[in-house]
Amino acid sequence: MSAYLVPFENGESEFMEKRSRFISHLWRVGSEAEARGRIEEMKKKYYDARHNCWCYLLKEGNVVRYSDDGEPQGTAGQPMLNVFQREEVTNVCCVVTRYFGGVLLGAGGLTRAYAKGAKDVLDAVGVARMSLWTLWDVPCTYPLFERVKLEVAACGGVVRNADYGAGITLRAAFPAGGAERFALRLTELSAGSLAMTAAGEEFLPGPRERAK
Repeated sequence: MSAYLVPFENGESEFMEKRSRFISHLWRVGSEAEARGRIEEMKKKYYDARHNCWCYLLKEGNVVRYSDDGEPQGTAGQPMLNVFQREEVTNVCCVVTRYFGGVLLGAGGLTRAYAKGAKDVLDAVGVARMSLWTLWDVPCTYPLFERVKLEVAACGGVVRNADYGAGITLRAAFPAGGAERFALRLTELSAGSLAMTAAGEEFLPGPRERAK
C-alpha cells in the first residue's frame, strides 16, 4: 500500500455568511461506524440547527458517503466531499452545521459556503502523510535514556512506549531511512554494546503538512 494523506488532527472552524452561521467539524476516522458516531454526536450537539450536512471518505473499501440534510440536492454534502477528493485526503469525516440566518443564499451561495466550511477546517488542522514505518525494539541503559530518545527524534522516529527493568527497552518507529541512520548512532553511543531488533511495521502518520 502506498502513502496517502489523512487529517493531521481533529478540529473545528466557523464563519458567518449573510447572517447564517456555519460551524465545521473534522475528524480522522478509521471506519464507517466511527464516522457515523461522529455525525450523530454533532446532530445531538446541534439539535436546534436547521442543517447538519456531512461527508466521509475511507480508504479501505473506497467508501464515499455524504448527505445534504435538507439543503437543496447537491449544494452541501457533495461540495464538501469534493474538497477532500481534490486535496486527496481520505479517512476523514466532516460535518458542517448551519444555523439559518433568514437570508436565502441560493444554490450557488450554498455550494460555495459548504465547500468553504470543509476547506477552512481542513486548512486549520492540516494533513499528515500515512506511510509504512518500521518498528524496532531498542535496548537502552538508564544513563543513555534521554540521549537515545533525542537521537530517535533526530532520525525522524518516535518512541511508542518503553519497558523498564534492569535496563530499558524502547519500542521505536521510523519512516523510510530513519532506522538505518539511528542504528549507526546507537552503535556510536554505546560503543557497539547495544543493537536494536526488528519488531514489525505499521502505517503511521508523518508530521503536519499544509493542505494544498
